[in-house]
Amino acid sequence: MTVVLAGIGADSTNLGALGPLYDDGRFEYIPIPEKTRETSESETLGSWALRASDDPEHRVAADLTTRIEPQPVRGGVETVTGETLESWPFHRDPNFEALTYGEHRTSGYVTRLRALEPGDVVGFYAGLRRPGGERAHRYLIGYFTVDHVDVITPETPPPECEAIFEGHPENAHTKRARDGRPYLAEKTIVLVDGREPGGLFDRYPIRLSEYVVKPGNERPQYYLREAVESAWNVAEGGANMMFKPAYRCGLSGERFRELVGRPGDRSAADATIDALQS
Repeated sequence: MTVVLAGIGADSTNLGALGPLYDDGRFEYIPIPEKTRETSESETLGSWALRASDDPEHRVAADLTTRIEPQPVRGGVETVTGETLESWPFHRDPNFEALTYGEHRTSGYVTRLRALEPGDVVGFYAGLRRPGGERAHRYLIGYFTVDHVDVITPETPPPECEAIFEGHPENAHTKRARDGRPYLAEKTIVLVDGREPGGLFDRYPIRLSEYVVKPGNERPQYYLREAVESAWNVAEGGANMMFKPAYRCGLSGERFRELVGRPGDRSAADATIDALQS
């Protein structure tokens, strides 16, 4: 049995901002902006409500930024500002309501995700920042139990691609596919659908990172907390968290849920290292 931890959500490279983490343990999950307007996703930066904000000036995701670069890895093919910002669609991945997730990153993601089996777990972590300027950290914000996994490669025939996409109708990669081919047809894509227990945490995300200077370095960087690494038996992914690695943890989904708690039934204690090590 395996647990894979995947780094997701908006950050400074694509939205120019991180999701807020509030003092009462509530937080905002903000998906990344979609790379293209050619998607059937209905959620946009202007429609995505900030579920926990009490600030009248920050009610939707568009209020958190003034510009986005939908394709930051490609050098900002398009910079979106002004009125266009609010109508820009999200790449809602994962979709916590439908419990579906797709991935094409090759830095360990495709390899580890395609090896998942029913009953395994995918956990999702994102960068969050407390209002007031405290240092941001990476937090586990939700998970789901794996139901089934499908893989599309560049060699997969279009009719087979179309059949796979039809099996994952709410997946963000399905919504931007065209003519039976993925948006990035040159990449292998893993589509993971989940089942209960799973979902986005209501509050109390678990901090996974620490910001320290490691021996031999001159500057601090983000690293996986040693207590998390030990408690979850992290076997692959490396310690450095700067670029959202995919972690493979050698523990069962059942044990993971015992340590973390269920998404809709968590307490402040579930977010502490003491709880993780119990």
